[in-house]
Amino acid sequence: MEASENAIEPAAPLAAVPAATADSAAGQAAGQTVNAREQQSQPQQESSQDPQQKSAQAPAQNTQPRQGLPSRLPLTAQRCPRAMPRDTYNHQSLGASLNSSVKQARVLMVGAGGIGCELLKNLALTGFSEIHVVDLDTIDLSNLNRQFLFRQEHIKKSKALVYIARSSVTMERDEKLTGGQVAKEVAEKFNPHVKIVAHHANIRDDPFAVSWFRQFNIVFNALDNLEARRHVNKMCLAANVPLIESGTTGFNGQVQVIKKGVTACYDCTAKETPKTFPVCTIRSTPSQPIHCIVWGKSYLMNEIFGVSEDQSAFDHSADAENAHEIEELKKESEALERIRDAVGTENFPQMLFDKVFNSDIERLRSVEDMWKLRRKPEPLHYGAILAQATDAIASRDDILSDDQRVWTLEENLVVFRDSLDRLSKRILDIKKKKDPSGPEPTISFDKDDIDALDFVASCANIRSTIFGIDRKSRFEIKQMAGNIIPAIATTNAIVAGLCILEAFKVLKGEYEQAKEVFLQPFSSTRLLGSDTSRKPNPECPVCSVFNVTIKVDLSRATLNDVVEDIIKKQLGFEEKEFVLNNEVGIVYDADETDNLPRKLSDLGIKAGSFLTVIDEDDEEPLVNIVMNIEESAVGIQDKPVEVGFEEKPEIPRKPKKATIATNGEPNGVQQNGNHPGADVQSATLKRAHPGDEQSRALKRAHLDDNVQGGTLKRAHTGDDAQLTRKLRITGAEDDHVLLVQDDDGGAIVIPDD
Repeated sequence: MEASENAIEPAAPLAAVPAATADSAAGQAAGQTVNAREQQSQPQQESSQDPQQKSAQAPAQNTQPRQGLPSRLPLTAQRCPRAMPRDTYNHQSLGASLNSSVKQARVLMVGAGGIGCELLKNLALTGFSEIHVVDLDTIDLSNLNRQFLFRQEHIKKSKALVYIARSSVTMERDEKLTGGQVAKEVAEKFNPHVKIVAHHANIRDDPFAVSWFRQFNIVFNALDNLEARRHVNKMCLAANVPLIESGTTGFNGQVQVIKKGVTACYDCTAKETPKTFPVCTIRSTPSQPIHCIVWGKSYLMNEIFGVSEDQSAFDHSADAENAHEIEELKKESEALERIRDAVGTENFPQMLFDKVFNSDIERLRSVEDMWKLRRKPEPLHYGAILAQATDAIASRDDILSDDQRVWTLEENLVVFRDSLDRLSKRILDIKKKKDPSGPEPTISFDKDDIDALDFVASCANIRSTIFGIDRKSRFEIKQMAGNIIPAIATTNAIVAGLCILEAFKVLKGEYEQAKEVFLQPFSSTRLLGSDTSRKPNPECPVCSVFNVTIKVDLSRATLNDVVEDIIKKQLGFEEKEFVLNNEVGIVYDADETDNLPRKLSDLGIKAGSFLTVIDEDDEEPLVNIVMNIEESAVGIQDKPVEVGFEEKPEIPRKPKKATIATNGEPNGVQQNGNHPGADVQSATLKRAHPGDEQSRALKRAHLDDNVQGGTLKRAHTGDDAQLTRKLRITGAEDDHVLLVQDDDGGAIVIPDD
């Protein structure tokens, strides 16, 4: 029918139409409205036509299709001649200059979890046009109650990539969706013009070097673990990029602006030392689920797929009670090394099971004195459990998908076998691709690595069964193994909002206005507490250093090139004694010159590596110099290393220690300052008074300041390092290296074993 051919199809809502189309549609609507009003205002003219002829012609005038217009105009288009620009309210709120800075800024967000979800939404709505997101985590069912960008269909997918699939232009979206990257659609609803670049990776990976960080105007930290936060802090300081650090712990939260040389960095305040467990408890007499979890995570996981035993998780101080256990631990490590060679074979799961859940348990039972007041552990038999696990094997996928339920012993065996198979394939694949000259590949525990988590969870539960301890669900084990405190959605939202407010100050360069803000819901005074940003700690091992970037041709450069051409000539260390360290240990000092002719690449030094120069002058040492390695084929006068200084830089000296007299005692409290007893304006001296520290703590409520000893501990940080000298005693069968630590009362000689 003719009427149906001329019918106007309903158009999409104006908000979904691109900006240019919306503006033109509004203009056409306004133009037709004006024309109609002009026609109505003209005097009516007499017509000789018959009234029936008029009525016949009238419908013909109204059937012309209104091309490009929706069937019903939105209210905004009816009222104004042109639609408002999207950033109208941002422009009014922030001002033209700041709004322009926001739209032009390129920002990096590290972490796509609870804070990250809220922060991405805020960044998109505020008008940031280019946002890079880095996260290694995948979406879990437990995330959905507070991480609102994710839905049921996103479970098991990358958090960073789900952001992408829900927030970018159509061309990028189509390319990403084929790889399971579902994410640019949510943020597109907030801002259709935002460009989000996602990286499903670890922020500590090689591609994310200092040079990569330099491209950003601001970096936002939305992380939940200490090591990653420290790494991002270090990289931002080296790149001289402002960092907005944030964190939440239950109902508490904090936001801090970090700018090199202006405000305190993340490591300016000592952090709480991770809890350790006596090795005899972990290895022989566990009594709590956490003991079995630490055993699986820090001992067994590393013995099979990582570096032998995580020393940081165990207390290896030998005494009369645990010396025997430590010796047994070494023997068991040797036995596990032999089992490690069987990785990937058909018998590997049973070999490992029989060793750790049968033979080792039988050995423990033989120590009668150990079980006089304790329940004896019960060894398990692989074949007997496997014979009863027929139903569990058939429902393996259902078991693995349910992390809220506590698995039975048979189900734990199924997960144990399956996770070993997955991890074995991964480690063998890595070994095939590894550089023959590189280090042995490993797989370390990460709470977001589902293969590693399944292995640790099943091992912990099987061991708990042996010792009569309650088993836990995989969800609970993940929380305990990752030291996770349950997150509160409202806390995340408040902290993410505070991050944006501080970002405005950073973009304007108003660092003096930046605050350290603390969310304290149970405070008797106010919900949000703030304090002026602290100044950098002059003894901080991270931000008090002198940063240098050197360009190196790694195919030619040797350690001697760096020592002679950079450190001695360019940095002025010709007459100084110094030590050169990398992330692993010492690569050069006056007594260790064997590495000088070796290529940097042979020493494990690559693009993105850091080398630290430590001045060993006892009187007035210079601050540590941290050299960031960037790969380049260009050198100075055809030399393979280049630093680019026109003249020797002015490297500051380490602050002198001020000794405060304490009733004539020879060893007073040592603080920062130029003279003993001087009135030094520093946080260290000020916090030496318990009363001041208490009142300041009430105001600050730092989440990371749970440090025993407080000021006194921080006051000595770095002091020992600058007063420590290495001596080598020769003449014996092996040279012995001693650390001589100077002290006011003499020297303490410590064997460097």
